[in-house]
Amino acid sequence: MTWLPADFVHPVHVPLPGGGHHLRPIAGTDTELDYPAVMGSRERLWSVYGEAWGWPAATMTYQQDLDDLIRHEREIAAHESFNYALFDEAETVLLGCVYIDPPQKAGADAEISWWVVDDRVGTELERALDALVPRWIAEEWPFREPCLIGHQVSWKEWLARPAAVTV
Repeated sequence: MTWLPADFVHPVHVPLPGGGHHLRPIAGTDTELDYPAVMGSRERLWSVYGEAWGWPAATMTYQQDLDDLIRHEREIAAHESFNYALFDEAETVLLGCVYIDPPQKAGADAEISWWVVDDRVGTELERALDALVPRWIAEEWPFREPCLIGHQVSWKEWLARPAAVTV
């Protein structure tokens, strides 16, 4: 199976239940909000993503984050992978991200993970995102076997899986 159908149109605004927050594709212009969100939650994010992605490095600079977000923006435009940022309604604060990627490991046709900033862990916002993402992926994305890393499958289990076979 190819990563995405040629005619697939990715969502550009995804409201969270209850209002007040939404997801949208991240852009380089979001660095001013992304950098403090990532670095303010860096230790916890490293405990989740560090072994798998080497991210976020303790020494990550603002410029490196900008470069990373510009890369994400290009990948989104090319439908290579997706990074959705979680914002308040006015987009004055970035509160987390959702990643939708082609499979690196066997047993899935997409790999999805997400996080919220430290001060939103265990809150209603995190619970709303946890409820939304699986439903959103099932209803609006063309995947048959998405792997919800950190939720359906632990990161340790995911890392132990064999590499995906690319055709």
